[in-house]
Amino acid sequence: MFMIALLLVFLLALLASGIWVAFSLLAVGMAGIHFFSGAPLGNVMATTIWGASNSWALAALPLFIWMGEILFRSHLSEDMFTGLSPWLSKLPGRLLHVNILGCGIFAAVSGSSAATAATIGKMSLPELARRNYPEKMMVGTLAGSATLGLLIPPSIILIVYGVATEQSIARLFIAGILPGLLLVTLFIGYVVIWSLLNKEQIPKQVETLPLAEKIRRSRRLIPIILLIVGVIGSIYAGIASPTDAAAVGVLLALLLSWLGGTLDRKTFLDGLMGATKTSCMIAFILAGAAFLTVAMGFTGIPRMLAEWIGTLNLSPYALLAALSIFFIVLGCFLDGISVVVLTTSVIMPMIEQAGIDPLWFGIFVVLVVEMAQITPPVGFNLFVIQGLTGMNILRVAAAAIPFFLLLVVALILITVFPQIVTVLPGMMGG
Repeated sequence: MFMIALLLVFLLALLASGIWVAFSLLAVGMAGIHFFSGAPLGNVMATTIWGASNSWALAALPLFIWMGEILFRSHLSEDMFTGLSPWLSKLPGRLLHVNILGCGIFAAVSGSSAATAATIGKMSLPELARRNYPEKMMVGTLAGSATLGLLIPPSIILIVYGVATEQSIARLFIAGILPGLLLVTLFIGYVVIWSLLNKEQIPKQVETLPLAEKIRRSRRLIPIILLIVGVIGSIYAGIASPTDAAAVGVLLALLLSWLGGTLDRKTFLDGLMGATKTSCMIAFILAGAAFLTVAMGFTGIPRMLAEWIGTLNLSPYALLAALSIFFIVLGCFLDGISVVVLTTSVIMPMIEQAGIDPLWFGIFVVLVVEMAQITPPVGFNLFVIQGLTGMNILRVAAAAIPFFLLLVVALILITVFPQIVTVLPGMMGG
């Protein structure tokens, strides 16, 4: 326990000092091997970092990030508002649902929570404010729905989890579909109920469009929906691996951007550089995490912790409840990717000993990390929305509380009914 406490304090001190997460992980791993094991430090570091960087599964990561960067610089957000809004005029809550459905669609092409919040927020918040929608619901629906970027495939954090735990990324992607749709349903249901109870706060419908006009306005959504169906459908059917599907997704995103008139030399290079920077950052963190995992194995800490947890005789539900609190607290200070790579080396032995499916646990972790995205002081979605609106971050956090509670409901549902996560991966082809 002294060894565990010492390394934990060292890690927290490094992170608090502002040192990059990857360097912090490497430093703690080096300290663990040097002081608490007799393994050859240089050889272990070289082989582990090379092995973590030379992973074919990791090739899907920069491609999906690039696909999102390309579409981020296109007219996608404007197309979504134009295409979705005519169909929502009869639904209680009206245009508030644009935030939810828009985030769900963009999440399926970006894989990033922050990018989803920024893209949809820049489009929807000014339009909703101009129509006098209640500020609390505008901000709350955006903050909650943007977390879908972590869950709905292609999810960047699911790729990271898959690489870190050696789980099938294709199966993780498919496992995220039903929980993602469950969250969309919960969010829409909450907005409908709130709107029925607060009818006076929802602006009146200003125009009624004929069916032909609704279809005309929605036609620009068709290419994006086909892109999503093509990428995810090819993985589900076993026709393509995640890396193959990501490569096709990039080509189709470039084609859509070119046809939409937004692809030029500047946007191409900006998207490429943005994807390169993000991919390098994540790959560097993964390399540091892989080294820390191996270092912890040499020190025997995961085995000791697993044995200690075993002596507590916790039921799987009690273990999951304790881990939920742990992840939420950790997520208040670190981004989701860092939370996953920091904890997998220690927690996975406990999960395996408790008999919990690692595939199901991946979706569980993502849901808990989503909750941390909208909790202060370091909820990244809150920072993004604060930057868009200029609101006090505590007001943004207060608006997000109902959606935090809905995430808790979703977490309970997938725990009581794990088939929500496992049924689609079990039916996959290939």
